[in-house]
Amino acid sequence: MNDAVLGRVHSFESCGMVDGPGIRFVVFLQGCPLRCLFCHNPDSWKGSGGQQMSAIDVVNEAGKYKTWMQTSGGGITLSGGEPLAQVDFTLDIIRKAHRKNIHVALDTSGYGKLERIRPCLDEADLILLDIKTVNPFLHKSLTGVDASTPRETLEYLKKIGKPLWIRHVLVPGLTDKPSDLEDLLQLLKTLPDLKRFDLLPFHKMGEEKWESEGLEYKLKETPAPNPDFIEAVKVRFRQEGIPMGED
Repeated sequence: MNDAVLGRVHSFESCGMVDGPGIRFVVFLQGCPLRCLFCHNPDSWKGSGGQQMSAIDVVNEAGKYKTWMQTSGGGITLSGGEPLAQVDFTLDIIRKAHRKNIHVALDTSGYGKLERIRPCLDEADLILLDIKTVNPFLHKSLTGVDASTPRETLEYLKKIGKPLWIRHVLVPGLTDKPSDLEDLLQLLKTLPDLKRFDLLPFHKMGEEKWESEGLEYKLKETPAPNPDFIEAVKVRFRQEGIPMGED
């Protein structure tokens, strides 16, 4: 890798508090092959959007906040979009950040050919994996892609013992079916390197972005999940030994 590796960046967040441990410099990369119905950044889908940057430019920008990151146990989080859609750029950022002793987390859906994305999975310090649904029949209609590829990625991460944070968005009428949540629980119990699980309530904060992109927002009538139901699910998972994010 060299400084000639270029990629497209959607935006930055300088003081992220939820995308990994400590204070994070979050890099939202441009481009995503998924079309999740509940996506709140559809403007990040197109690979041609955002601004072109080199990996060293990204790391230098993050370096402005290095003191905050290091004193809090934080670092850089590569998000999106889907960072694995720009695998060479993502890998170069990881390597250049490591040369400056900066921790790197990868926030991903796990979508990509394993032989291509493996180096990024190997070299990132932490993987924040978004499990959209464990229901293979629902996955395609919910995300636009087949479930087999993300599952293969998860199996690889399990094999190499990579530290994991798992995230799951609870969407009423889609991802809140009790049998699917039970299957998710059983899957999480097979992950010895799971450090944290976040059950995230569905929200509509991205609805206006869908409209500005000329896209139909199909969840317009979907309500927010019932807080009591969310808490009941969390209690169930916690009782089974799952490390919940707020604990």
